Amino acid sequence: MRIYKICLLIALIQLSTKNYSQGIISIDNKTKTSKDLTVGAERTSEYLPLFKGKRVAVVANQTSTIKKTNLIDSLLTSGIEIKKVFCPEHGFRGTVDAGEKVSSETDEKTGLRIITLYGKNKKPSATDLKDVDVVVFDIQDVGVRFYTYISTLHYVMEACAENKKQLILLDRPNPNGYYIDGPIMEDAYKSFLGMHSVPIIYALTIGEYAQMINGEGWLKGKIKCNLKVVTILGYSHKDLYQLPIKPSPNLPNMASVYLYPTLGLFEGTVMSVGRGTDLPFQIIGHPALQKAVYTFTPKPMLGAMEPKYNGKVCKGYNLADFGKEYMKDAKKLYLYWILGTYKNTPDKTTYFDDNFNYHAGNATLKQQIVDGKSEEEIRESWQDGIKKFKIVRKKYLLYKDFE
Repeated sequence: MRIYKICLLIALIQLSTKNYSQGIISIDNKTKTSKDLTVGAERTSEYLPLFKGKRVAVVANQTSTIKKTNLIDSLLTSGIEIKKVFCPEHGFRGTVDAGEKVSSETDEKTGLRIITLYGKNKKPSATDLKDVDVVVFDIQDVGVRFYTYISTLHYVMEACAENKKQLILLDRPNPNGYYIDGPIMEDAYKSFLGMHSVPIIYALTIGEYAQMINGEGWLKGKIKCNLKVVTILGYSHKDLYQLPIKPSPNLPNMASVYLYPTLGLFEGTVMSVGRGTDLPFQIIGHPALQKAVYTFTPKPMLGAMEPKYNGKVCKGYNLADFGKEYMKDAKKLYLYWILGTYKNTPDKTTYFDDNFNYHAGNATLKQQIVDGKSEEEIRESWQDGIKKFKIVRKKYLLYKDFE
């Protein structure tokens, strides 16, 4: 292991010409698991009485559990009348590729109709909600702007407001909820990859985020959703929360969750982020990358049936140990990797694709990288936006902050 880490250090020095732990600081945040707190879904006495005599729709996926029992199974056992289930990107069972069409279906176990909220049908229709009195939202977020579950939340809130349905949101911890970083989303680049004026890492639980959507008037026509958040007991933004269930197919462990805010930017470049390997969002590479010491070959697998560079050898870097041991302490986007891989890609004219600015939230970051700006110069350009966002964010906090 020591030899491996020395090799990794050398590789990352070659990649960024900087020490791979530069900027890493020790933090005293307490690591917590699901045994240390009570998530909103587990506080049944707070919301089951609200469902009495009501027809219920549930927005859920594989993370929607009470301990080890699926929320829907638990609600049905409690005698709640569930009319249908809405699911986000990756499907109800969390096995569908990112960006892949998710077909509506019937759940084999319960017979309930499942309606996808992805692709062309991102928002529940008036017809979808006609036979529903109240909607329950319970999905684990990872606290990154381009992770699309918060966009699904926006559209669900908007549909509930338009159709006068109450939304009960069962809150869950944010595993990246202990720091804020990244450029603020600009209006010109708002899309399903980012719908709101927030930084890439916004440090809000999904319940706090819902309150911000309502309070800042971000729904169409500035309408308000009738929202109730069932809060988490025992959580603060100082906590390092360990997810009990992987939130999507290509975030299989905490290393990938901690690396995702940084490596997600590579989704708008020619680089592979390891989809189609056993280390998604823990490795980066390209068939023509120079000065790289690690190789991998993507292949079709569950959650990545058509991976980038399928069957081709990619040269790059294994960041899994860095993600596991150091990334949680960085408390920032780690830009050295994107700066280094851009520098070491032979054809720089094809490095970025049309999606990069939508991930970044602006056209500035791409230009800064092309112009050879340093990590410090790029980060400085974010600070005014972050300061303004922090003022807005504080209005909606439900839990003790990290500052």
